[in-house]
Amino acid sequence: MLFLYSSTAFAQTPSPAPSGPTNITAILAKAGQFTTLIRLLKSTQEADQINTQLNNSNQGLTVFAPTDNSFANLKAGTLNSLSDQQKVQLVQFHILPNFLSMSNFQTVSNPLRTQAGNSADGEFPLNVTTSGNQVNITTGVDTATVANTIYTDGQLVVYQVDQVLLPLDLFGTAPAPAPSKPEKDVPAKAPAGSKEDASVDASGASIATVSFGVVLIAAISLKL
Repeated sequence: MLFLYSSTAFAQTPSPAPSGPTNITAILAKAGQFTTLIRLLKSTQEADQINTQLNNSNQGLTVFAPTDNSFANLKAGTLNSLSDQQKVQLVQFHILPNFLSMSNFQTVSNPLRTQAGNSADGEFPLNVTTSGNQVNITTGVDTATVANTIYTDGQLVVYQVDQVLLPLDLFGTAPAPAPSKPEKDVPAKAPAGSKEDASVDASGASIATVSFGVVLIAAISLKL
């Protein structure tokens, strides 16, 4: 039997799970409003990875599922700017390789390890903070709130979140460029017509006059 949770902690009548083996995209499709996430799960083949893992092992999984509105709130062109490998990492960042119930979030140790990388080694950090029944997920770039539980069966749990979890490794602020070296001070040329300009002209004229006199004297000496 499946249970549906909400942030208000009121029990609701659960929807029946899709028949057959566990299928993450079928679960999301039945819940509605997860078209973009489903497309990413299929294009990156992460859907197959999740289904295979769930149906062939006892290892649990936790999936954070952003809604279509969450993806729509991203800066235009965000997904298209990612390479195929980065899209895989983005999807994997929303998956934890273990089952975490709502009560587990109260005692879990940060940072959490995601399928994208071991955050303990500084890769793809993901941290949980709780306040009463509210659970927030922070990435270093943004913060998402767990809205409710879409699906849980004791092995897989899927939580709806109100923001796309943006990994720091992919969306972190680029380092500021190094400051350029200051240029050496170069004396500015005096404006034409100024006193400084006039003195330069006068100095140049004097040099030219002296040079002409030397040449003239030399020429007279030769004639003599």
